[in-house]
Amino acid sequence: MEMKLAMEKFEKIIEEKRMVDTAITSLHWDLETQAPKKGMELLSGVVGYLSSKSYELATGTALIEAVDTLNDCKNDLEPVRVKMLEEVEREIDKIKKIPAVEYSRYNELTARAQSIWAEAREKSDFKIFEEALREIVEFQRKFVGYRGWEGHPYNTLLDDYEPGMTVEKLDEFFGYLRGELVPFLKRIATEGRELRGDFLERSYPVTEQRELSRELAEYIGFDFDRGIISESAHPFTLNYDRNDVRLTTRYEERCFSSSVFGTIHEGGHGLYEQGIGEEIASTVLGTGTSMGIHESQSRFYENMLGRSKSFWKPLYEGVKSRFDALKDVELDEFYRGINKSEASLIRVEADELTYSLHIMVRYEIEKMLIEGSIEVEDLPRIWNDKMEEYLGIRPETDGEGVLQDVHWSCGLFGYFPSYALGNAYAAQIYNTMVKEIDIEKSLEERNLSVIKEWLGENIHRWGKGKKPAEIIEDISGEELSARYFIEYLKEKYSRIYL
Repeated sequence: MEMKLAMEKFEKIIEEKRMVDTAITSLHWDLETQAPKKGMELLSGVVGYLSSKSYELATGTALIEAVDTLNDCKNDLEPVRVKMLEEVEREIDKIKKIPAVEYSRYNELTARAQSIWAEAREKSDFKIFEEALREIVEFQRKFVGYRGWEGHPYNTLLDDYEPGMTVEKLDEFFGYLRGELVPFLKRIATEGRELRGDFLERSYPVTEQRELSRELAEYIGFDFDRGIISESAHPFTLNYDRNDVRLTTRYEERCFSSSVFGTIHEGGHGLYEQGIGEEIASTVLGTGTSMGIHESQSRFYENMLGRSKSFWKPLYEGVKSRFDALKDVELDEFYRGINKSEASLIRVEADELTYSLHIMVRYEIEKMLIEGSIEVEDLPRIWNDKMEEYLGIRPETDGEGVLQDVHWSCGLFGYFPSYALGNAYAAQIYNTMVKEIDIEKSLEERNLSVIKEWLGENIHRWGKGKKPAEIIEDISGEELSARYFIEYLKEKYSRIYL
């Protein structure tokens, strides 16, 4: 009887917290897509207020007592309830050491900071954003201090997005990527054929791009009865639950790749959330298991499918007929153009070969910020120095440099490495999938449902019911290895360039 009452109390509080968190999510959607500038202050205040309510529910005596009771009889619980209990404990442990007032102030700050960042990016002026970012970094350092760490303070933040990930593991991971990619990039530069990409910078009417974006999202399997696509300064995916998943992209008249691959990328995130198993959808397990696995889905769709020739074979003539800019561009040339590799300033427009170098820049900077060896006012200079060191190019403005990504305004420190980990997960998943599915044939026959179903069965439906390590080991029979990503890149780009 005691266990039953504790479970009822546990589920009641968690459901109440889910309602509050859903309201916060709704406000974030407004703040990032359509709220007027003068409405930002009020909405940011509401976010702070609701965050304090969520905090109270997560750290209140009633929930902690219910958790303690359920832990005492864990052996009698169903496996799914055990995983729910573990997830809630993880959330409680994450925030209970942070003072409630500071937690609320921080959430209000990050809600407000996103519009400040957007203005700074639009005007390419870091000074506009500097003070808000300094406050965010100060909060992050304090929170890490409250929560504690092992090895390096940045490890606490890494674990929020990729459980079990550490600086030591990432240093080894990035060291391997750098050692393999830099020499290969030099070989491509010296021995590779010249590729065209100028046609991607011609004029592509935004109205047509909007129509194409929706069609592409639907084509890969995104369900518009359970989702929408909108616009924002930086593309993102936001989910309430599996029945309300929202994507954004951005349109630039002379950057065709931005909306096309931004949409496919966010569509991969969206498919993951729409594919969560119905039985766990309304529980704490009803979302992606980690950002690394989440990014594996977006990178898989964007690059391994979306930048393949097989993906475009049945689509290209239709796309070509819509845009005058492609009239003189044949499929083979288009394929090579969308895969052209060259050092670039903007991460979201980087090719697969150079992309991980962008992540290394951010990883190194974040480590230094959190450990306190650099300060916020140093960021533009350090960013530019790192870009020159890793990619051989130097930004001339803040907009094409330190201000290009929204993540820091949201407080997402520890998130960036997930993008590179996602590439590695995606390649290992792809390596297994091709043994079971003829991916090229499926794409050429417009049969993307077989790919979506495979991912749904092996990854999506589990939500947080499986940890990242379990997901990749159950799929491939081994731990995560960057080797498959390097093999994939070298094989693909050798065919394109050499």
